[in-house]
Amino acid sequence: MSTTVALDPNTTMQELLRRYPGAQRALFRRYHIGGCASCGFSPSETLAEVCARNEHVPVDEVLEHILASHEADLKTQIAPEELAATLKQDPGARLIDIRTREEYDAVHVDGAIFFTQELMQEILMKWDRQALIAIMDHRGARSMDAAAYFLGHGFENVKSVRGGIDAWSVEVDSKLPRYDLES
Repeated sequence: MSTTVALDPNTTMQELLRRYPGAQRALFRRYHIGGCASCGFSPSETLAEVCARNEHVPVDEVLEHILASHEADLKTQIAPEELAATLKQDPGARLIDIRTREEYDAVHVDGAIFFTQELMQEILMKWDRQALIAIMDHRGARSMDAAAYFLGHGFENVKSVRGGIDAWSVEVDSKLPRYDLES
């Protein structure tokens, strides 16, 4: 099932990222656009403007890449209910929580492992690269970046929890309190 939404060259970057949260990761990975101060963009710029000032990258090619990356992102996600069932059945499956220490201490899924730099080293050096590693954040945005990192390091079964702990508290365990972060 495809959940793509039409884009065109005049779509602002703000709208593009609202519709396709993984677009910035996709743009940086292929074109080195949007990942740092020297290649950044403003929310009001259109996709055509960003492409023009970045070596005139063909807009149609960029649109195609964003949509393909979005479809790949969808395959990297796991629904909270599916993950809950898998964690019960598969003793090798692990849930990594990448939220802040304060968020984790306030509320977390039983069995979730709080992510630290030490844990990252352990994962990279010792963990089974075929076992399921599910990564959870607050609402499912940053966990996609973390999943991409581990997939890029040879892990074959890394998933981002779709909707993060916020969706988990709705779909799996309504006793977990929901929260909003202050900006």
